[in-house]
Amino acid sequence: MIQRPIPITFQHRVAFTHGAFDTKNHTLRDLVADACDLGGRSKVLVLLDSGVAEANPKLAEQISQYFAVHADTLHLVTDPMIITGGEPSKNSWSLVEKIWQAIEFHKICRHSYIVAIGGGAFLDLAGFGAATAHRGIRLIRMPTTTLSQGDGGVGVKNGVNYFGKKNWVGTFSVPFAIVNDLDFIASLPERACRDGIIEAIKVSLIRDRDFYRYLQANGEALGRLEKHPLETTIRRSAENHVDHIASSGDPFEYGSARPLDFGHWAAHKLEQISNFEVSHGEAVAIGMALDLLYSVEIGLLDKAVAGEILALITTVGFNLWSDFLDAGERGRPVVLAGLEEFREHLGGELTITLIPGIGEKLEVHEMDEDAILRALNSLRSRYSSASSRLIGKK
Repeated sequence: MIQRPIPITFQHRVAFTHGAFDTKNHTLRDLVADACDLGGRSKVLVLLDSGVAEANPKLAEQISQYFAVHADTLHLVTDPMIITGGEPSKNSWSLVEKIWQAIEFHKICRHSYIVAIGGGAFLDLAGFGAATAHRGIRLIRMPTTTLSQGDGGVGVKNGVNYFGKKNWVGTFSVPFAIVNDLDFIASLPERACRDGIIEAIKVSLIRDRDFYRYLQANGEALGRLEKHPLETTIRRSAENHVDHIASSGDPFEYGSARPLDFGHWAAHKLEQISNFEVSHGEAVAIGMALDLLYSVEIGLLDKAVAGEILALITTVGFNLWSDFLDAGERGRPVVLAGLEEFREHLGGELTITLIPGIGEKLEVHEMDEDAILRALNSLRSRYSSASSRLIGKK
């Protein structure tokens, strides 16, 4: 047997800016120019989320103008391609083929760039198209939501849904760069703007006690979506997520642990049950609450600490119940199937991240179903009658 290690080093770049397509802003231009290894100009294909284009009607024109001003470095091969965004877009294989067709038609190669501008689901779709064409084209992600700027958009995963399962087909691929233009936040609906806050709370709970205290101190301001604390929250959330990916020793999830998915086993299933009427952030808030109350049930987490965290989640604007959780099959809540689907996604043994305290994490390999049901009942009794921002089954 011949056996040799293959050391590979990736640079994970995340830039923050305002007005990325202001012609005086050189963030995007300089990222490409600094890496140009063929001399001259680099070909760029821009993929634009339809929802972002609708919310920012002058954006496509601004992008074209930006590339015209910086034509010495950047060659925009065609007007920005507007493609359907949102979670349903990940259910359409035809959109992947549409991206491949554009790459082939415009002769985009591995020394070219795809710039994907949109929310997290759109970036998953565009990233999968880029990662699988020519075995990988350089991708610059430009996340446009608080959720993608602080969490999913700064990661290394791409994927589309298949067999009715979230992200069943996908890749791990480190993007060439991420550019977080914080101006996009202003065009977000309130519901989408709020979603990123819950992932910030999540990452603070598993690895950054000081960040959690910042969020707690600014909870009411975040609930009002005030600009300064919201931008600070996104930056610190992104920093924590990138630090984990770069330092965990398992960025491509070869093992069974997924600590950044605290609260997600139930969240992913809730999204499916609701046919994605419940947004990802709303589902994560509920999934975290369920795991917090479960941790209290098994004696892992102090009840007062759990109450403090739940209070923060509601203060920033989330309800912690959805009537979709009442969906049952053979006398058993459907959401429980999320445990096996979570394990199946990675294979190996079930590994769930829980928190014994703020800023700490613990990985467990089994969950007590009776304790989950008690936690679910506790969640229902506490929050099912509360006025809700969450879409629930009528």
